[in-house]
Amino acid sequence: MEGALIARDRVGLQDFVLLDETTETSFFNNLKKRFNGDLIYTYIGTLLVSVNPYKELDIYTTKQMDLYMGVNFFELPPHIYALADTAYHTMLTEFNNHFILISGESGAGKTEASKKILQYYAVSCPSTTLLDTVRDRMLMSNPVLEAFGNAKTLKNDNSSRFGKYMDIQFDGQGDAVGGHILNYLLEKSRVVHQNHGERNFHIFYQLVEGGTDDLLQQLGLERDCQHYYYLTQGECATVASINDKNDWKTVKNALQVIDFDESNINQLFGVAASVLHLGNVQFECDSKGYATLNNNAELGWVSTLLGVNPQILQEALTYRKIEAKIDQVFSPFTIDHAIYVRDALAKAIYGRTFTWLVNRINESLENKDPSKKTVIGLLDIYGFEVFYVNSFEQFCINYCNEKLQQLFIQLTLKAEQEEYEAEGIEWEPVQFFNNKIICDLVEEKHIGIISILDEECLRPGSATDLTFLERLEEKMGSHPHFVTHKLADKMTRKTLERGDFRLLHYAGEVTYCVVGFLDKNNDLLYRNIKELLCQSKNGIVRECFSTMDTESRRRPETVATQFKSSLLKLTEILMAKEAWYVRCLKSNETKQPGRLDETLIRHQVKYLGLMEHLRVRRAGFAYRRKYETFLKRYKPLCPATWPHWRGLPADGVEVLVQHLGYLDTEYKMGRTKIFIRHARTLFATEDAFERCKHELATRLQAKYKGYKAKGEFRKQKEAATKIENCWRGAQARKEREKRAWAVKVIKQFIKGYMTRGQAKPEDNSEYLAFVRQNYLNRLKQKLPKTVLDKTSWESPPPVLTESSALLRALHSRTMVRKYVRGITPQRKAQLQLKSITSTVFKGNKESYPASVAQPFVDTRISEQDIDPRVLQMIRNERIKYSVPVIKYDRNGFKPRPRQLILTQTAAYVIDDAKVKQRILYTSLKGVSVSNLSDDIIVFHITCEDPKQKGDLVMQCDHLFEFLTKLSVIANKQNAIKVVQGSIKIEIQAGKECAVDFSTGQEPMAYKAKNGHLMVVSTRTRVR
Repeated sequence: MEGALIARDRVGLQDFVLLDETTETSFFNNLKKRFNGDLIYTYIGTLLVSVNPYKELDIYTTKQMDLYMGVNFFELPPHIYALADTAYHTMLTEFNNHFILISGESGAGKTEASKKILQYYAVSCPSTTLLDTVRDRMLMSNPVLEAFGNAKTLKNDNSSRFGKYMDIQFDGQGDAVGGHILNYLLEKSRVVHQNHGERNFHIFYQLVEGGTDDLLQQLGLERDCQHYYYLTQGECATVASINDKNDWKTVKNALQVIDFDESNINQLFGVAASVLHLGNVQFECDSKGYATLNNNAELGWVSTLLGVNPQILQEALTYRKIEAKIDQVFSPFTIDHAIYVRDALAKAIYGRTFTWLVNRINESLENKDPSKKTVIGLLDIYGFEVFYVNSFEQFCINYCNEKLQQLFIQLTLKAEQEEYEAEGIEWEPVQFFNNKIICDLVEEKHIGIISILDEECLRPGSATDLTFLERLEEKMGSHPHFVTHKLADKMTRKTLERGDFRLLHYAGEVTYCVVGFLDKNNDLLYRNIKELLCQSKNGIVRECFSTMDTESRRRPETVATQFKSSLLKLTEILMAKEAWYVRCLKSNETKQPGRLDETLIRHQVKYLGLMEHLRVRRAGFAYRRKYETFLKRYKPLCPATWPHWRGLPADGVEVLVQHLGYLDTEYKMGRTKIFIRHARTLFATEDAFERCKHELATRLQAKYKGYKAKGEFRKQKEAATKIENCWRGAQARKEREKRAWAVKVIKQFIKGYMTRGQAKPEDNSEYLAFVRQNYLNRLKQKLPKTVLDKTSWESPPPVLTESSALLRALHSRTMVRKYVRGITPQRKAQLQLKSITSTVFKGNKESYPASVAQPFVDTRISEQDIDPRVLQMIRNERIKYSVPVIKYDRNGFKPRPRQLILTQTAAYVIDDAKVKQRILYTSLKGVSVSNLSDDIIVFHITCEDPKQKGDLVMQCDHLFEFLTKLSVIANKQNAIKVVQGSIKIEIQAGKECAVDFSTGQEPMAYKAKNGHLMVVSTRTRVR
């Protein structure tokens, strides 16, 4: 608790005892702060206040359970696990009995709180197979009892309509070995009537919605809740937040875990089905106005399921059997009376079956070991109820709460007084509202409300609810906590109906309507019906009613008297145990998460008596702690107690509080505890502790960091020294190995060099490998870049001459392949022509090298430059190539410009528009050129006719291109001759001449004195 004081401004105080002011406003403000922070639990001393958040919170995990196991109550934030664990360990330590009282109005979370406590004990207690079985049965008893005892109300979808007290039995080792359940005041009237917006007990809807088709057929039921009168009065058979099908499966499984056999389960569901059928039994009116039943199918199902004679059952529902000595008289019922009897039967069957069910669960939880046990009781009982219309049930429930409030105050005051006496602190009387006057008003013999109600129920004559009210006015007219319409003043009378009475409870005023008080208190079942049910073939029904003494003429106790007696017994049980309290609050009426309704909270705080409890706890001293705990926490605040106090804890605390400046009126020293009167004193101490804690933390941090830094430095220094030693050793070993390797290699290289010319022995193998590697590395850096590079190949050592030649050839082929793959089709054709040219002229004609770099073209004269008439004349032959030439006349060798056209079959010499000569390729004997750099070409033509023109002498600037094209077109490659000296020509048939060639300063061609054509060319420079 103290650990959270530093957050009090943000999330409020964890204990209301520490509030500066004990007012409802400060109480609510603290509760609101915590609720807004999703902190739903707060303490008032050891009492736990729980606010229903209407949403799931992640605070009930197994991890959370482990956190609270065996921890001091105030050490961790408030939680229901803390209360459950403290009660458990106190029980083990002191070996005494305890109980946890869970109270609050419907919808505040009482049932959920009891479940959480049971779940905590199931996880925290030791585990064996036997113990697991007991715990499973305890846990699974909840869904069964909820199904048969809970219902949807206007305020809660799973409201407990009965009070439950469960004892969990523990052995000396703290193992849960058994349990026992007591139930109180089941709201049986709900079986036959529900207000608008409410439902009957869950089991009926679960049976109809979740039962198998075979089961429903056996029970005569239909899968439709609207078919049954007892299920439709509230007009809300279906609820979005309730899944009846899934709940049915849970109940079925739970019954098997609790060890119900199949026969009992079937009979139990048969009883539930019989109640539904009973509600559908309709009466008709005969001629005299009496109720009759004719051919009623529902009655047949009721008799079948209950195992009774249908005729006798019909008679019991329509007639009352009156015995007068030896005679029997049957008095017929009116329809209203018959309906009353039918509903009374339904309530009796269901109520007694519920009691049987609780007893059967107790049998399964019973501990057979006779050794002494300690118990922790869980009392989950209805909270104070104030409705728009309050009837007999609310009267009993609120009477129960009055008794529990009386017990609560008594036990709290008793515990406070005992603690003060044990510690030797003077007890100061506490002012509080003692509700004994209200309890006496209800339960006092002869003059209490219950006694008067019983008298009216027993009084012969026409006793009614209104006569009961009149008797109350007579007996209690002057009581300060009782008022009726007749007794009230004018202002109060406006708020009361004539059939109402009002009680001023400890929690506030409640107005009760007396209508139905007598009937509900009597809860009579006629003798002939009891006798019939005692003979039932249904084992559960027979067992429930066989305990009744049907022969006795004594009137059974009324419901109110039974409830009063059971409350007195419960009070005795609780007074013998140590008490722990859980007070459950509803945050709002609409079940909205995150919303806190101040008016509703204040109302609940009032009727739960939380302010009274707070005032009792605060009446003397707001805070008390054992000396050891107080000194352990706050000893840093005093130099004399820090860091260790060597003496008694009480002396240390005395020194500490004197140092802190506590006034004598602010604290008292008990035998084992210190008592602090005001919360502000503790807050001041806590604030000082927080400041001191930061200073201590800073000093501790500095010391610790220095210690860690020194230790780290020493570790690093030692590590560095070790690393240095290892590194130096490793380096020295590497150096030694390196030198040994170097000596070995040098020796091998010397031997290898000396024997390098010999065959490859073992001695020079490494040297030769080095030479080979070295040569290959050098060769890799200096590989020729082109095919034509013949000089840059690295000279190999003698041992690699052959390998070098192979590598050179491979590299050359690789470059050639790479080059060939990279040329285009046009380039390929060009090279093919150049190859032909090379074949003919390379090394034969001086001007050839200069022509290699000049590319060939498709033609030197386009068709647009050729006269159309010429084209017309040679239109049947496809032109392959055209080139301009200088033609030398045969007589006189006069030069004339001409066009030479090569077609598929002939060569044409053209002069403008005239064809001067047509030379068929077949008549072309050969072609001669000189070996010099001139451009003279001689066509040798076959001359068979003297009139036929002879050889043709021409000069062509594109000699190599022209002759290459001619050789390809005319297939005359072998006919081209390169001649040294003169070329003989035949001018006409039988007449010869010659062309002479020489070199000079300038190129020229002229007719020499000898009649020959003299051609002078320049000398080509050879690179």
